[in-house]
Amino acid sequence: MKTLFTLWVGMASFASVFAQNTDLLTRHQEVMNHPYVEVDRSTMLRSPAYNLDVDGIMTRQVNVDANGNNIVGDAANEPSIAIDPTNPNRMVIGWRQFNTITSDFRQAGYGYSTDGGETWTFPGVLDPGVFRSDPVLDFDAEGNFYYNSLTVDTATSSDFNCAVFKSTDGGANWGVPVPARGGDKAWMAIDKTNGIGAGHIYSQWNFAFSECQNENFTRSINGGDSFEDCSVVPNFPLFGTLAVDGEGDLYQAGFQFGYMVQKSTTAKDPNSQVTWEDPFVSVPLGGSLPGSGPNPGGLLGQIWVDTDNSTGPHAGNVYVLATVENNALGDPADVMFSKSTDGGQTFSQGFRLNTDLGNEAYQWFGTLSVAPNGRIDVVWLDTRDDPVNHSISVLYYCFSEDGGDSWSPNTPISQPFDPKIGYPIQEKIGDYYDMVSDNEYAHLAWANTFTGGQDVYYTRISPGNILNVAENPSFDQTLRMYPNPVVEKSLITFQLNETMDVKLEVFDIYGKRVSKLLDGQANLTTTVPWSGTDKDGNPLASGVYFIRLTSSQGQYSIKAIVK
Repeated sequence: MKTLFTLWVGMASFASVFAQNTDLLTRHQEVMNHPYVEVDRSTMLRSPAYNLDVDGIMTRQVNVDANGNNIVGDAANEPSIAIDPTNPNRMVIGWRQFNTITSDFRQAGYGYSTDGGETWTFPGVLDPGVFRSDPVLDFDAEGNFYYNSLTVDTATSSDFNCAVFKSTDGGANWGVPVPARGGDKAWMAIDKTNGIGAGHIYSQWNFAFSECQNENFTRSINGGDSFEDCSVVPNFPLFGTLAVDGEGDLYQAGFQFGYMVQKSTTAKDPNSQVTWEDPFVSVPLGGSLPGSGPNPGGLLGQIWVDTDNSTGPHAGNVYVLATVENNALGDPADVMFSKSTDGGQTFSQGFRLNTDLGNEAYQWFGTLSVAPNGRIDVVWLDTRDDPVNHSISVLYYCFSEDGGDSWSPNTPISQPFDPKIGYPIQEKIGDYYDMVSDNEYAHLAWANTFTGGQDVYYTRISPGNILNVAENPSFDQTLRMYPNPVVEKSLITFQLNETMDVKLEVFDIYGKRVSKLLDGQANLTTTVPWSGTDKDGNPLASGVYFIRLTSSQGQYSIKAIVK
């Protein structure tokens, strides 16, 4: 009787959580609200693309025209990246492409690079005129690229399913879409080991919106030529990702009964059905899924899982990272990290990676990847410099080289931008970013609004250069402005270790430079007056601005208020 009672209570608990999370899914469902309308991109306005090279950071706009210019009036967000392991100069990024911001009809946009991300070609979309969303890209050990894309029956706006496109030439050409079962918020991972599961493609999605009734998993054991019938990952984890460890074992992270991980040791066996270890393993990240904030209509990030597949001292570790509503601190969104050193059987207490003071800022779109040598890379968007509206965001980065026991300082690696502009009839900038790490760099695909609209970018991050800048700054981080806010005139002061050339510039919240205060040699202690004016001496509109000091060895920014 005790067993029956326990079973009944467990089923009742699952039903309750299932109902709550189904409501969550409904709010983040991919819905086609507008029909396809053909748009001639050649007639759209152009503006300069945004590109940046500074302090070990290379950023390039990806969704550009043949001349490398930004296309005004379209939108691109929710990107995913894949890099050819046989030729790292070949990269592909896929995204949700909105040909015009006057419609939320989206297609499978993509761009590719053959020179390590220096330049990008944006040919258009896969399946022109077909509604596609939730792009996820990956590669196999042979250098083939795969693009998993969600679509929906246009007549009923239901029957969600996915297709996988394959490219054997670095993304320049793609094969026909192969039906891959699937559903809303699908994710994909490929076995890159030399084991029995080499080349297997795994896909998992959220169960509530799928052509498969209450099923949420499939695999391909023939290089994407076909996919198996749908099956079930028990407990139906939501908003999660997949990872394959060095032994070919498969991990699925997600949210259902809190943050959780499930493991399959049979998925790699082509002669076996996919089974999952039960019960699931809880990951104590210390909170719940956050919502709203700087991305009102979307998620604030996914639940990431990755593994250390190196031969180093932390080989076999499993890592989980997510943006979490930190209940203990009353913080709306922190980036929390946890690890397992026993093959996913237990996970450590969640550790807060963002080191900002206070508990009001949003750290969102937390994204994780692990390099072949075991280095852990993490990025996120951070609103700590916008304490009033908690929206203007800056991309931050940190990394660990000792299995997550210690981390480099939180480092801002972008200009601030407003994520709430350029909406294509939906109030979000997608649901996730995506990152791939190699031993030298972290390669990030992300979306921002540097050009005044939503665009997709590639950023290459050099951990070594960032660490050198952080440890050996050319100026101390006491850049100050007084008074702040500006009333009539303020004095901006900074100190250097030696006389050198610097730039002192003012940027608005969209990352546009509005004034250059100094460009040349500065002494050890320098004071520059500023009256809250633009480059022509005209008064700036009231609001938040950023003063940036840049030298050959580093940069630092402070927020300035103009009344």
